[in-house]
Amino acid sequence: MINVGYARIMARYNNWQNDQLIPLFLDMPPADLTKDRGAFFGSILSTANHILAADLLWLSRFDPSMAPPFESFDKWPMLHKDARNWAADRQRVDSKISDWAHSLRELDLLGDLHCVPAGGGAAYTLPKGQGVLQLFNHQTHHRGQIHAMLTAAGQSAPVTDIAFLPETA
Repeated sequence: MINVGYARIMARYNNWQNDQLIPLFLDMPPADLTKDRGAFFGSILSTANHILAADLLWLSRFDPSMAPPFESFDKWPMLHKDARNWAADRQRVDSKISDWAHSLRELDLLGDLHCVPAGGGAAYTLPKGQGVLQLFNHQTHHRGQIHAMLTAAGQSAPVTDIAFLPETA
C-alpha cells in the first residue's frame, strides 16, 4: 500500500505546514484564534488541538510504549488554551513524528494495528499502512479547515500544496 518513503515525505510535509502555522497563530489576537467559527471543532485553536491530540493517539498505536493522550473521545482535552503552549507542544510532537518516520523499516508497515476507537465502540483492526495513511490524511483534512478559517478571518493562509514542499537542506 505505502512504503517508508511515503511516511518520511508526509512527516516533512507535516513539519512544513505546522512551521508555517506557528508564526501566524502567535501573531493572531487570542480572541481571533479561539473564536467559534462554526467548524466541527469550533475555533482555529480547537481544531489545531484536535490534530495534535489525534497525532498523539496514532503515535501511541504505532508505538505501544507511548500512552494514549486521553481515555475516550468525550475526554479529548483542549490541550492548549493559547498559541505559545500549542506551538511548543506541536514542535515536540512533530519531532516525534519525524523520528518515528525516519526509524521506519518496510517491515514495520506490514501486519495489522489493533485499535480501540477514541469515540467508543468495539476495537478494530486495520493494516498498519492504512493507519499511517490515516495519520497523515487526518492532519491534512483538518489543516484544510484551519486554512479556510484563517482565510475567513482575513489572515494570509500559508501555501498547502505538497508540490511546493521545500527541499531539505
